[in-house]
Amino acid sequence: LSDHNTVSRNPEHPQDTCHTMMIKSAISTYLRNNKQGVGRRLKSSAAASSNAAHGSLSTQACIDLEEKYGAHNYHPLPVVLTKGKGTRVWDVDGKEYFDFLSAYSAVNQGHCHPKITNALVDQAQTLTLTSRAFHNDALGEYCEFVTNYFGMDRVLPMNTGVEGGETAVK
Repeated sequence: LSDHNTVSRNPEHPQDTCHTMMIKSAISTYLRNNKQGVGRRLKSSAAASSNAAHGSLSTQACIDLEEKYGAHNYHPLPVVLTKGKGTRVWDVDGKEYFDFLSAYSAVNQGHCHPKITNALVDQAQTLTLTSRAFHNDALGEYCEFVTNYFGMDRVLPMNTGVEGGETAVK
């Protein structure tokens, strides 16, 4: 079942492999059983032994969990951030920092900007996301704006580089 090229498919959602369906099933089960809502954080086995502020895991416990279960694609600083507001971030011990990295410019407007968070909530309450298997009422207008603004013929909005390579091949 770990083979990502599994041919078995769900007839209601033909793009789903068995692996994808297993993940969706696990998420659905979690959400169905989660009486406190989607915003509730998962509790790891290490959470029970935590002494950190606000019941969160200690810096080392967070780093250990990530090291054990996460992919090793970066070598982050030994700081575990838990919240941010504007240009400031706080670690799990309550220490405040200036965020000069801004998630490599992904949040150069600052953390939790009210105008952006309000727009995210408004959109999520209307339509969270559409697959490219469907059209939606905003993409064409966005593409027109971006191509005119930058003087390009076409645009491909994406969240990874994979889509760019795939489109170039097609």
